[in-house]
Amino acid sequence: MRALAILLSCLIAGAALGQDGAAGLRAKHAELRAQLASSPFRSPVHLDSSESADRVSGSIYAVVQQPFAAASPALAQAEAWCDILLLHLNTKYCRASSAKGAVLDVAIGKKHDQPIADAYRVAFAFRAPVVARDYLQVSLTADKGPIGTRDYRIVFEATPLDANRTFIHLDYSYGYGVTSKLAMGVYLGTTGSAKVGFTVVGAESGGQPKYIGGIRGVAERNTMRYYLAIESYLGAQSSPPQARREKSLRDWYHGTERYPRQLHELSETEYLDMKRREFLRQS
Repeated sequence: MRALAILLSCLIAGAALGQDGAAGLRAKHAELRAQLASSPFRSPVHLDSSESADRVSGSIYAVVQQPFAAASPALAQAEAWCDILLLHLNTKYCRASSAKGAVLDVAIGKKHDQPIADAYRVAFAFRAPVVARDYLQVSLTADKGPIGTRDYRIVFEATPLDANRTFIHLDYSYGYGVTSKLAMGVYLGTTGSAKVGFTVVGAESGGQPKYIGGIRGVAERNTMRYYLAIESYLGAQSSPPQARREKSLRDWYHGTERYPRQLHELSETEYLDMKRREFLRQS
């Protein structure tokens, strides 16, 4: 009887969290309605970022043209998030395991071909998702990341807007210490010196927008890449199972190429060949 009471209390708590989460997300959609309608991304997407002395974060709110009834079950499984993370250039490997709770064993590396042994291994804990009739929340957390980074958090929320549209929120953040700050300083002073994010912070001498750089620029680029991975994964779910991976890869690449100033790294052929090999290596 006690076990049943605990189970019922957990179910009730989960339902209450779903109701609160859905209401909060719908309120955020109402608040951002004007910004989404006139988004500089040429689609209903709103991006924010922030930086403190030891932490950086990026946050995206977006309307995706997918029914919540299809998106929620697709994203509630740990295995789906490996397929999503692997679309990102820097993810070289991802395997979901439930041996000690759901854990994603992820290898993070370079934007080009790289042996798994040379990549950084990160263990993401996949927390039990909050699943309700009109709300989904999924979180991935990792205590340690590459080169002294720490406390990684990827939190995803979704709620339906109507029968065909879903409002989503993706929050991506991590902390850093002295070692990672020094390594980031070297990157930003060399190969990353010309790279920028999406936030406009002024105007160049010729009148073109001046975009944010530095570590916030890094966070904004990665947040957008993860968002595009989610969008591409969901968009492929209506295809035959054998065609989904190829469609999600092509859609992700084409999505990033909408923002070449920030996200272009490889040709389509280079990206597809690399990712096909990485997925084949997984299986």
